[in-house]
Formats: sequence, structure tokens, C-alpha cells
Amino acid sequence: MNRDQAWKLLNEHTRSESLIKHALAVEAAMRHYASRFNADPALWGVVGLIHDFDYERWPHPPDHTRQGARILREQGVDEEIVGAMLAHAEWNQADYPLDRPLRQALFAVDELCGFITAVAYVRPERLRGMTAGSVRKKMKQKSFAASVKREDIVRGAELLGLSVEEHITQVITALQSVAESLGLASPLTASDAPEH
Repeated sequence: MNRDQAWKLLNEHTRSESLIKHALAVEAAMRHYASRFNADPALWGVVGLIHDFDYERWPHPPDHTRQGARILREQGVDEEIVGAMLAHAEWNQADYPLDRPLRQALFAVDELCGFITAVAYVRPERLRGMTAGSVRKKMKQKSFAASVKREDIVRGAELLGLSVEEHITQVITALQSVAESLGLASPLTASDAPEH
């Protein structure tokens, strides 16, 4: 499956703008980590882009991911992609363990991308200038983005062999590279405007 096919599949099954943006965020984070693991950024990006493509139609476990896996298999998609999508959901991890970098990275970035996005929305500068410290501070506020599992962010960092701060920094960097498409580029201030 190439990116064009993944993008088409995502858009066939997903109408929610926030879910599309989440897919783009996870794609960027996966491509970023692929380079750290000397892996294929195109493959890792596709996994990030489609990891939740079935969520809007089948939001409840175990249908979410399993219905998506069925669709992917019907289309002859590589089992490495299917397995990674299944592994990011805890209810599949007995059969699809987090036993390889592709699966570990997807699990590690999924919740964190959502959390960083939520933090960016409450900052006037959005993603610009965001630090791991500001994200960690928000993680301590239980009521902020309450549906995000903090323990999954911590476990994800451990799976990647990184400190939580380093993991957050890596994902912020990845999201900053696509801030425009996420709608999280900060508005230009007078001091940012190019001189004529």
C-alpha cells in the first residue's frame, strides 16, 4: 500500500476533520521515528495514516482495528501493515504483541500525538516554541484531555528506549514539520512578517 492508496482509504472511511488531522499527525511522527530506526519512512507513514481509518464506523473494541484489518486483508495489504494496526490496540496485543519497532512506534506516538495536539490548541503559538516541559505540565492535570491515557505515553517512551521528555520532544518536532496541515501553525505576528 502506498501513501496515495492509504490517503484514499482514510478519506473513504473518515469524515471527521479531527480524525483526519490525527492520522496526519501520527503519519508525521511515524515517518520521523522511521529515520531513527533506519526503517522505511514510506511504510511507517502509511501505517500511521491508516491506523484508525475504521474508527469512525466501528469505534468500539474489538471492532475498531479488526474491521479495518478485514478490509485491509481483502485489499491484499501487506500483513506487516495489518499487524501494526492491530497491535496498537490493547485488545489485540495477545495475538499482535508490541514486539518490533514498527508496532512499538505506532503505540508510542498514537496517544502522544493526540495529547500534543490538545496542548497546541490551548496555546496562542500553537506548536511553535512548544517544549516537553509544557506538555509534561499538562499531563499532570488529570482533567486536561482526560481521555488520553498518560500511562500509554510513558509506556511508549519505554518501548522506544527513550525518556518521556525525549519522546515528547521527538513527537513535537515531527508535528511541527506538518503544523500547517494540522491547522496548528501559529498565526503570524507583526514581528514574524517578512520585510518588504
